Amino acid sequence: MGTIVLKEIVDNLGLEVKTCAEKLETTKVSGGYVSDLMSDVIANSKEGDLWVTIQAHQNIVAIATLRELSGVIIANGKQPESETLEHATQENVPILLSNLTSFEVVGRLYQMGLRSS
Repeated sequence: MGTIVLKEIVDNLGLEVKTCAEKLETTKVSGGYVSDLMSDVIANSKEGDLWVTIQAHQNIVAIATLRELSGVIIANGKQPESETLEHATQENVPILLSNLTSFEVVGRLYQMGLRSS
């Protein structure tokens, strides 16, 4: 499986782009990871992964930056705090929103050919 450009995922899943829209065409996604447990994401996600979670607080940005993730999809219609969006913009982390459940988001990503890295 090759990499997928973030814009393809946004278009395919109908995601709302909250930060870093300018990075969609150039950000490559090499894998995916889904978890709502911060320590799990720190321990097991890989550089280039797209993270699917229902967490919407500032710590998601810190973890995405630390692990060099390609972006974060916040599922279940959750809305991030304004501080989270400000921090994501500063750190160049794409934050994307979906009304789908995490299960549905991951299923669609899998259908697109994205796998865990």
